[in-house]
Amino acid sequence: MTTQPAMKTAANIPDADGFYEAWVTAHQGLSDAESVELDARLVLLLANQVGDQRVLLDCIAEASKG
Repeated sequence: MTTQPAMKTAANIPDADGFYEAWVTAHQGLSDAESVELDARLVLLLANQVGDQRVLLDCIAEASKG
């Protein structure tokens, strides 16, 4: 019996600050609407990389807690 991978809650990015900086930089010069579209595309690309429906749903639930 295999178990589903759990959503990671501990930091898992080797250079989290570098990732955040790249994300913020990608938004520079964009309108609010363009920023929303960029984030939507990024979420879909990252979700495809994760590829596990249960983990994605867990992430949605966690993010919804605010």
